[in-house]
Amino acid sequence: QVQLVESGGGSVQAGGSLRLSCGASRNTNTMAWFRQAPGKEREGVAAIDDVGRKTYADSVKDRFTISKDNSVKTLFLQMNSLKPEDTALYYCAADDSWVLGYSGLWNRSVRYSYWGQGTQVTVSS
Repeated sequence: QVQLVESGGGSVQAGGSLRLSCGASRNTNTMAWFRQAPGKEREGVAAIDDVGRKTYADSVKDRFTISKDNSVKTLFLQMNSLKPEDTALYYCAADDSWVLGYSGLWNRSVRYSYWGQGTQVTVSS
């Protein structure tokens, strides 16, 4: 089992920045950020694995950066140039498998075994 705890969410104006963190009880090979806005399906934001692969949703490319520090068992998401459409509950997810090795599957929720409770990000215009 892996326990995941997100932090760093909050309210910010459009154009601002936030840094999300996700502390894990142990390291896993793949970790990811998902988000879910009211009335919408959960969507993958970004993922990273322990051989250095990273991937992003088109909607956040060039604005968000995912990183992972195994020494402190923490996943990060640096979010810059935030937009109102980024408003959502952001979840941390993890799995022991190499999810990024399967083309097109990184943003499928079912690929991840472990989930945090989420942290709210609200971006006002």
